[in-house]
Amino acid sequence: MSAPVVIIGTGLAGYNLAREFRKLDPQTPLLLITADDGRSYSKPLLSTGFAANKNAESLGMATAGAMAEQLNAEIRTHTRVTRLDPANRRVWIGNEPVPYRDLVLAWGAQTIQVPVAGDAADAIFPINDLHDYGRFRAAVAGNRRVLILGAGLIGCEFANDLLLGSHKVDLVAPSEQVMPGLLPPEAAQAVRNGLEGIGARFHLGCTLQHLQRSEDGLQATLSDGRRLTCDLVVSAVGLRPRTELAAEAGLDVARGIVVNRLLQTSAAHVYALGDCAEVEGLNLLYVMPLMAGARALAKTLFGNPTFVSYGPMPVTVKTPACPVVVSLPAVGAEGDWTVDAHGNDVKALYLGSSGQLLGYALTGAAVQERLALNKQLPPVLAELPQILSLKSPG
Repeated sequence: MSAPVVIIGTGLAGYNLAREFRKLDPQTPLLLITADDGRSYSKPLLSTGFAANKNAESLGMATAGAMAEQLNAEIRTHTRVTRLDPANRRVWIGNEPVPYRDLVLAWGAQTIQVPVAGDAADAIFPINDLHDYGRFRAAVAGNRRVLILGAGLIGCEFANDLLLGSHKVDLVAPSEQVMPGLLPPEAAQAVRNGLEGIGARFHLGCTLQHLQRSEDGLQATLSDGRRLTCDLVVSAVGLRPRTELAAEAGLDVARGIVVNRLLQTSAAHVYALGDCAEVEGLNLLYVMPLMAGARALAKTLFGNPTFVSYGPMPVTVKTPACPVVVSLPAVGAEGDWTVDAHGNDVKALYLGSSGQLLGYALTGAAVQERLALNKQLPPVLAELPQILSLKSPG
């Protein structure tokens, strides 16, 4: 039997690539390797589970066995790749070598861990996958007071979701506004107002220094000396692309695993997709670029090399207390924000020197203008002429 196409990771990136590849090629051997149980689920739904009254089991859409049958693939669960060996076109699982025709790294990003003093570090829960979500759901059962570390996109989404699930929520973050780097101040204030309107309490400009068990739950001490009482903590301070194994194998890495517009790494027959990949300097931890990459890479693996391109890629933030859609201007784009704000309805446009629209941030009722604005935005990565042929894999 010929060597398989090997995909490491069964999240949105890995499974969507496998689906797209199977549309084109139903027969080439396909092996997916995952460190978890391989259940198919939609990661964006993790931050809407409480409002929808969904536990981890109900968020899972298909077991690894069902996915293996659907994809005509072998799926190895609870399995960790320990070394990449691109010179010999194989990966290692402990002492077992696994050959590949082509290898795709789709193992995502890991949560950033913040060191906190005290005896309650085990009460801090990152939520980055279905297993994490299941652990948190079990821990929070019967407890109402939740402290969230981070007031970025994920922290605000979890806050909104937990508040709708009748929890009491405090958010602690070192930034002076919510979603720093994503929203201009006026839009950020609208989101904060919306979340405070349903009960959120913000503690910005400080960090969690100490977490100690007490008779009344957990005692959290902040860097400014304030003390909060909670039952458990959600860590939403950000994600870091997984690059360690790639770097050890000699692949080029920066913030993510460096790939070109074909999603090729610096090693032949090795590709990277999704949250772990850095495409033309862009490491975009969102669904839309992941899906565009999966479609393009499937064609490349089939023998029709296809450059990935990104059109406008607005991000919808799941904070129904104050709806948000944002399309960031490109890094280094020269322009200025113009803001039209009416309460929590904010229309912020990032305009270039000639008045061209380079980005926007919309909150509240202003999100209704997103479709019209999207038509005016430049692509994130413009289309390139496609390569005509690719040598058959050998």
